[in-house]
Amino acid sequence: MSSKWFSGRALRIHVLSLLWIALCAGAAWWQISRAVGGNALSWVYAIEWPVFAGAGIYVWWHLLNTAPVTAQEREERRVLEEELRAQAQASKRRPEDEDDALRAYNDHLATLADNDRSQKEQP
Repeated sequence: MSSKWFSGRALRIHVLSLLWIALCAGAAWWQISRAVGGNALSWVYAIEWPVFAGAGIYVWWHLLNTAPVTAQEREERRVLEEELRAQAQASKRRPEDEDDALRAYNDHLATLADNDRSQKEQP
């Protein structure tokens, strides 16, 4: 067997999962006994608790079969993100790439923004 089943993390997951399933089984048994005693709403809860136990089994399986991210993987991701950010910066349009009409329009917008800012600052 691999260490994923017997590592410290895995053993904690096993114990907590068993506790959760036992809790769900106990709650289901309690709701069944209430339902048999005449509480009709308890039939819904008697079905609900085994579903919760099934969700616990799903989480148990998922936690055991998902590998934690290593420091090397985090570093590789950081380097990749930096490269992508640099590519995005390089691909942005520069003012010298604009045609005359677009440059004039952008200058007009900047002037309007400056005027608006200066009007807001005056008391």
